[in-house]
Amino acid sequence: MQPLIDHARSFGRRPEDFASLAQGQSPQGPGVWGYPPEKHSVTCSDSRVVPALITGARPGELFELRTAGNIVPPYVFGRPTSEAATVEYAVDVLGVTEIVVCGHSHCGAVGALVRGEDLTAVPAVRDWLAQAGTPSETPDDDPAVAEAVQNHVLAQLLRLRAYPCVRRALTAGQLRLHGWYYEVHTGAVRAHSPDTDSFEAL
Repeated sequence: MQPLIDHARSFGRRPEDFASLAQGQSPQGPGVWGYPPEKHSVTCSDSRVVPALITGARPGELFELRTAGNIVPPYVFGRPTSEAATVEYAVDVLGVTEIVVCGHSHCGAVGALVRGEDLTAVPAVRDWLAQAGTPSETPDDDPAVAEAVQNHVLAQLLRLRAYPCVRRALTAGQLRLHGWYYEVHTGAVRAHSPDTDSFEAL
């Protein structure tokens, strides 16, 4: 813990670097993502996946939603969730024009689903992962569960399309959705290509 505390102490020693952030946020990362500005990222809570580090985004440039297994729960009208509120705020208030759903290799959540692990000891985790559905079968000896994670990313993109704010923005041509796959053991990032229906190197 001490290294984290030491860094936090030194982080704010140049307040002039952060003064403009008090005026609000307009998540942008020109050139960072390779797409137009205004970015929103949906990714896993896994400590090995750090969107700002991967993309080089600075404070105020990337609006993030992190969930266990980067799961986007089904949208249910009249049943507010933190995830739905975050997506709605990103699209309707901040006006993000790009949403990236980023899964990663060696994902414990997807691995547990693929292997059918007994999660009765962690009922909250079990019930949360139940919302993800079952990824396509991947051999148990694949530690990266790459194919399953990539299919999982595509399933979450379909979930996002059902959110009213996302559906409106897509219909109006004001929003694009992207699926990424991050390899924690190499640092490589692959993006889903609709043309080939595969994840290709950026």
